Amino acid sequence: MNTGLSAVPPFSDDFYHDIVRFADGTPEPVQWFAAHFTEWSIVLLGLLLVAAALPKLGAGPRNLALALAAPVTVVLAYGGSELLKIVVDEDRPCRAPVDLAIIAGQCPPAGDWSFPSNHSTIAGALAAAILLLSPRLAWYAIPLAVFAAFSRVFVGLHYPHDVLAGLLLGALVTTAGTPLLARPANELLRRRARPVKGGAPC
Repeated sequence: MNTGLSAVPPFSDDFYHDIVRFADGTPEPVQWFAAHFTEWSIVLLGLLLVAAALPKLGAGPRNLALALAAPVTVVLAYGGSELLKIVVDEDRPCRAPVDLAIIAGQCPPAGDWSFPSNHSTIAGALAAAILLLSPRLAWYAIPLAVFAAFSRVFVGLHYPHDVLAGLLLGALVTTAGTPLLARPANELLRRRARPVKGGAPC
């Protein structure tokens, strides 16, 4: 029995059933790909973030500050999603007593709440971080993040509103948080890079 604020929107419940039934009817190679992609997509986004951040490391204090702040906000977004899970405590859709076969095979245990989706939060945060650091790489990161979120519904582990909320949460925290964290980091890096007047005594 849930004691939090969980209330599944009817449209989300309907979409969940439609998507999971469709997924169950797809060819086995598609199901295999979806089951693996839902995990590896986060790794791919992480690699894209590294690729976006590396050129910034030697491009001055401001760029270095952004490259250091962006990953921190991804962690903060994940922490925020965990806190929301505790408050809302929405049960996983795959735990509902319905006759649905899910690609994931096994539903997470009770207490591993559904709203918002952690995977989608991380995906949204990583995509936003990549956009801030490298708009060119964002052309790959944003669609990848959307598909990562959708895959959580496709394999049967989340409602659509779980993944939408996760994407938005991750994107908002990183978009707003990265510039805020980068400002003091930039100032600190500038002070450290500033030459000492007078030099060392002979």
